[in-house]
Amino acid sequence: MAILKYPAKPRPGDRVAVLSPSSGLPGLLPMPYELGLRRLRSDFGLDAVEYPTTRQMGATPQERAADIHAAFADPQIKAVISSIGGDDQISVLPHLDRDLLRANPKPFFGYSDNTNLLVFLRNLGIVGYHGGSVMVELGRPGAMHPLTEDSLRAALFTSGEYKLTPSETSGDVNRPWEDPQTFESEPEMEPAGGWTWHNADRVVEGNSWGGNLEILSWLLMADREIQQADAYSGDILFLETSEEMPKAEEVYRILRNMGERGLLRRFPALLMGRAKSWSFEQQLTVQERTDFRRQQREAVLRALSQYAPDMMTVFDVDLGHTDPQIVIPYGGRIRVDGPARGITVTY
Repeated sequence: MAILKYPAKPRPGDRVAVLSPSSGLPGLLPMPYELGLRRLRSDFGLDAVEYPTTRQMGATPQERAADIHAAFADPQIKAVISSIGGDDQISVLPHLDRDLLRANPKPFFGYSDNTNLLVFLRNLGIVGYHGGSVMVELGRPGAMHPLTEDSLRAALFTSGEYKLTPSETSGDVNRPWEDPQTFESEPEMEPAGGWTWHNADRVVEGNSWGGNLEILSWLLMADREIQQADAYSGDILFLETSEEMPKAEEVYRILRNMGERGLLRRFPALLMGRAKSWSFEQQLTVQERTDFRRQQREAVLRALSQYAPDMMTVFDVDLGHTDPQIVIPYGGRIRVDGPARGITVTY
C-alpha cells in the first residue's frame, strides 16, 4: 500500500491561495465567487490570495500551471483552494513541475475537473481534498449548508477521523448565478432518502482513489496519471458524476472499461456520490430525477456484477456535485463499516 503524506493544515489567519486551474469563471460570474471569498475570509478567518489567472477566462495551460507553481512554492501560502472546475485541466498536467510540488506539499481542495490535479498530487504521495470550491460550496446562495461547512472546516483545520453523516435533505435544482435575486435565499431542498448499501457484510479500510467519473475516463483515454491496476489493491474507490449528467449506459460503459483494465476488482469498497440529476440543459421533474438516480445505481451494479461482484458499495453518499457536500480526503484513509452502516474518513 502506498504511503501518502498529509500536508500541514492552515490555521485561521493564514494565507491561502485561490486558483482557477480549470475555468476562469470568477471573471464571468463574480457574484458567487465574491460571496465565497467573503465567507472564506470572514467565516473561516483565512487570508485568501488571488493569482493572475484566477479571474481570467481562456488562460493558457502554461499560465495556469505557473499559478499552481507559485502558490505551492510560496512558504506563506498554507493551502490551495480551487475557484471551480471546468473541462480542460488535463492539458495543464504536462506543464507541472513534479519536483516542485513534491518538495512543497500543501492541502489542495477541489473536485470535478480538479480530479486531474488530485490524481497528480496523489501520485506524488500527497493527500488532497475532493470538495470545497469557492464558487459552489463557499458561494452557496443564502448560507453554506451546515454539513458542508462542518466538513470543510474539519478538513481545512483539523487532523484525525471524521464520521460522515447522511443528510436528510439534498438540493439539485440551481438558480442562475447572473441574477442577484438568486443569492437572497437558500436553494430549495428535497428529502434525500439516505444511503443505500450493497454487500454490507464486512469492514474495510484503505487509502482513497477516484473522483469524477467523466474526468477519470478522460485520463484513461489519454493514458495519463493512471497507474497499473495492482497499485490500487486494497484502496477505497469513490466516484461521482457531474452536471453534464452522463446517461446510465455511459456510466456502465466507463465502469465496464475500467473493469476490462483490471481496475474494479482491486477495490474492496466503492462510495458512489448522489448523482447530479438536474441542469439548465436538462431540467428534469422530481420523478425524472428519481428515475435518473435509480438508473445510474442500476448501471453501477450491472458493471460490478460482471467485474467486482463482491465489492461493498454505498450509494447516494453526499460527495461531489451534490448539496450538501462532504469533503473526501484524496489518498487519505477511509473506513467503511458495512454491519454498522458507517463511513469514517481521516482528514
